[in-house]
Amino acid sequence: MRVGDNFSKNLNKLGYYSGNAMRSLVPRAYWQRRCDDLMAKFEAESPERKAEIEARVTYYNRLSVPFTLSSNAEPAGDFNFSGKSTAYCFDFRNLIQCFPRDRLVDYQFGDITDIPGNPCFMKSRPVRRDASNANSVLLKLNSVRHYQFVEDLVPFRQKKPRAVWRGKSNRQHRVDFATRFINHPLCDIGCVLHKEAGAQPYHKAFMSIEEQLQYQFVVSVEGIDVATNLKWIMASNSLCLMRRPRFETWFMEGALVPGYHYVEVADDHSDLPEKVRYYQGHPEEAEAIIANANHYVEKFFDQQMEQTIALLVIQKYLHLSGQKVHNSPDLRAKPSPALSGYQKAAAQSPLPR
Repeated sequence: MRVGDNFSKNLNKLGYYSGNAMRSLVPRAYWQRRCDDLMAKFEAESPERKAEIEARVTYYNRLSVPFTLSSNAEPAGDFNFSGKSTAYCFDFRNLIQCFPRDRLVDYQFGDITDIPGNPCFMKSRPVRRDASNANSVLLKLNSVRHYQFVEDLVPFRQKKPRAVWRGKSNRQHRVDFATRFINHPLCDIGCVLHKEAGAQPYHKAFMSIEEQLQYQFVVSVEGIDVATNLKWIMASNSLCLMRRPRFETWFMEGALVPGYHYVEVADDHSDLPEKVRYYQGHPEEAEAIIANANHYVEKFFDQQMEQTIALLVIQKYLHLSGQKVHNSPDLRAKPSPALSGYQKAAAQSPLPR
């Protein structure tokens, strides 16, 4: 969904919540038939398309051996919204209602930065080159917040030649970043008022996505887990600058290649002005990276593919936990040749410390 200013965002949220409320009235049997239809279409896909889908399934669900469910697992048919984030609940329910009510699932909602002791569905996990984060099985959760896009018609060379960032001061590294560049002539960077009692030296006024996209360079800074703005930056005509991602979600932040999908900056952002000056003088290189970023984002707009992948991620989880699913592909030990592309991308340079 492409959204813009605050009015458009609120309208998008209204559509999301009202649409999901109506969706809850549809019988579960319909969604299970929908799942069967998608699985049949998946089996009929070309080998190249299937390989692309299977690669992403394997990326999100890195489990490879049977496991025992924890005592927290609950029947899909008993899932309820009590005491949980509504946005997470809608996204999760829309997927698990495609399966029989007695299938057991375990999940954790929120900005998760730790790897659980047992396999769980979640929105985020630490980036790991090996399979040490396999218990964190990723689904596209809280999508109404994290998948907002704005149509950007302004070419890179017609934008303001400065770097911009706005975000909450919910982590010390964000405060340090804003403090370092609050008055830098190449930057318009600052935190918005968050939970502070009053204005702070590192604060600046709120800036909409449209306003930020008037700049050639937009910085992405992780918060509690991933940076919410990364998706709309990479879908725009502005150049994304960020340090190496520590966390990843459905967007596969860990598969992004520095110098190809984005411009990598130092852990303390100290070389940000140097990177801005370089790409000011080499706009053709900036435009090439922007084109690669735009291409990367495109796959997330294919809603049928997105749902198919998510259902396959869940089916793999159910299979490995000893729960059979009627007419489903077996992805337990079926690594895709295309997976090597994601693995190579993530391994091109050392992971964050």
